[in-house]
Amino acid sequence: MPHLKSQAISVQTHLRDQVGDALRAALIAGDLRPGVVYSAPTLAAELGVSATPVREAMLDLAREGLVEAVRNKGFRVTEMTERDLDEFTEIRALIEVPTVGRVAATATAEQLEALRPLAQQIVTAAQKHDVLKYLEADHRFHLELLALAGNHHLVEVVADLRKRSRLFGLGSLNETGRLVASAQEHVDLLDLMAAGRGGEAEECMRRHLAHVRTLWADGRTNAED
Repeated sequence: MPHLKSQAISVQTHLRDQVGDALRAALIAGDLRPGVVYSAPTLAAELGVSATPVREAMLDLAREGLVEAVRNKGFRVTEMTERDLDEFTEIRALIEVPTVGRVAATATAEQLEALRPLAQQIVTAAQKHDVLKYLEADHRFHLELLALAGNHHLVEVVADLRKRSRLFGLGSLNETGRLVASAQEHVDLLDLMAAGRGGEAEECMRRHLAHVRTLWADGRTNAED
């Protein structure tokens, strides 16, 4: 009996993760719109699952700041203001720009080159218009790069910021090919760091974050249209 119970929990947890991934994909595509309240039973019917894993997944998204619970109604997709976008960008720049310079000066060539497949995956995903793989590779690249600084608390802070600044409505931007330029910046950044050009790498990261800020704003606008 304990074995069966463990198996049941594992299956439920797996379903919860699958539902969470589906909801994140809907947010990115703009299918779930900022400011709108969605009920767990309605979403569950669309996904073909029970309401329980949907509620659990939505609570996970709420902890990430992507939705907020509305009593007796469901969950409202969080709206981001222009000020929110500016503040997320400012905080990330304060952390990531100098960290990139430090890593460029201290990381080994092998450590940096180990990130190149991820950088290329980002470019390939953008070229193929695969926004989910783009975001997955982008997430891993940035956090693994920052991890080379040796401060896991720093990585956790940036990971939380990235979750809260999820690109709502990014799917429509992806269709225009606008993600390709942002994707290439990861390769450029890695090249500068591998060459020991820390100052230029910092400027590259600063430009990249500014570019991402524009994508955030455009993605939000598309989600609201």
